[in-house]
Amino acid sequence: MPARPRSSWLVYLLIGMAAGVLSGLFGVGGGILIVPALLAFAGFDQRLAAGTSLAAIIPMSLSGVVGYALGGHVDVLAALLLVAGSVGGAQLGSVLLSRLPKRVLQLCFIVFILVVIVSLFLVVPARDSDIGMTPLLGAALVLLGLVTGVLSGILGIGGGIIIVPVLIMVFGASDLVAKGTSLLMMVPTALSGTIGNVVRRTVDVPAAAVVGVSAALTTQLGVLGAQALSPRAASIVFAVFLMGIAVFQIRRFRRG
Repeated sequence: MPARPRSSWLVYLLIGMAAGVLSGLFGVGGGILIVPALLAFAGFDQRLAAGTSLAAIIPMSLSGVVGYALGGHVDVLAALLLVAGSVGGAQLGSVLLSRLPKRVLQLCFIVFILVVIVSLFLVVPARDSDIGMTPLLGAALVLLGLVTGVLSGILGIGGGIIIVPVLIMVFGASDLVAKGTSLLMMVPTALSGTIGNVVRRTVDVPAAAVVGVSAALTTQLGVLGAQALSPRAASIVFAVFLMGIAVFQIRRFRRG
């Protein structure tokens, strides 16, 4: 593991607080911010940043679920079906994390962010629709969970930036239900991937604890913001943020 600079504990605290707001606002685990922040400000390499981020997502997601559940914006059945696929997928992702070359991980992360940016402009959010469950849609949710779990283990993300747009576009969920359900699904997914990462020594446990707990304290601010913003405004704000992350990652990849 990289040596921590003296300021790193404060850095972890600030990263967690920012990620917590982001998590509650967009229904994501916060890894989309935590991974590049640990790379840029804490001297982590890609593998350690991804593994540490995934561990930090656990308390952060739990906090967000509470906020959305109080408003009735969590589909428990859909979350359980997603988990059925994601837990095994996260284990597979954690294996790949320890074996894939560093630049492959960087390139995967860049492509992933760009795909999400495009999908945000294709989403037509709504506040008055639920997930219509059928056997076929249930099987599709399990498959979606599997794919998300693999990416979660590899990239150190909770999977919300896949789950939220897909639940809205494909499964007809409202944006708030998609966000609340996504956060609930992330808890066991992140836990599963973290167990594998700890075994493979790709987690800085103390750093993950500081980031995760500080994030849990600010997640509710993001939940309140999600309820105040219109669905379209929230998507645009998120897309702009991801563009900044994509630029940072592309520049880092080009520098080698």
